[in-house]
Amino acid sequence: MCIRIIGAGNYRYAHIGDVIVAVIKEAVPNMPLERSEVIRAVIVRTCKELKRDNGIIIRYDDNAAVVIDQEGNPKGTRVFGAIARELRQLNFTKIVSLAPEMYEVEWFLGPPLVLLDSKAQEEGHPTLLKQQQ
Repeated sequence: MCIRIIGAGNYRYAHIGDVIVAVIKEAVPNMPLERSEVIRAVIVRTCKELKRDNGIIIRYDDNAAVVIDQEGNPKGTRVFGAIARELRQLNFTKIVSLAPEMYEVEWFLGPPLVLLDSKAQEEGHPTLLKQQQ
């Protein structure tokens, strides 16, 4: 459960890449983290859409965070599931290197896409796409 967003004035919601202060609600037995412990974590997936500058929108099926220490390094040794590319730009490279997938693209918002070369598609080459002007 999120208590506070670090570095944000009075924001109500955290987004991908935000560092939060949270409380552990459930914990697996025989682990270094215990229930009701206050920790720092970085948000790696959200159900709320993330729109990139190039028009691509990313939406995940669940909300997820990675527990980190004071320096921003993950406390665990494994990260499950895909994470957004924006974490690399925010200097969470250790988390990015542990993740099995980088990002998932759900859909593209923008003008319709048209084929550049219909003959290449007939010959079985990969389809080349360009935004319609």
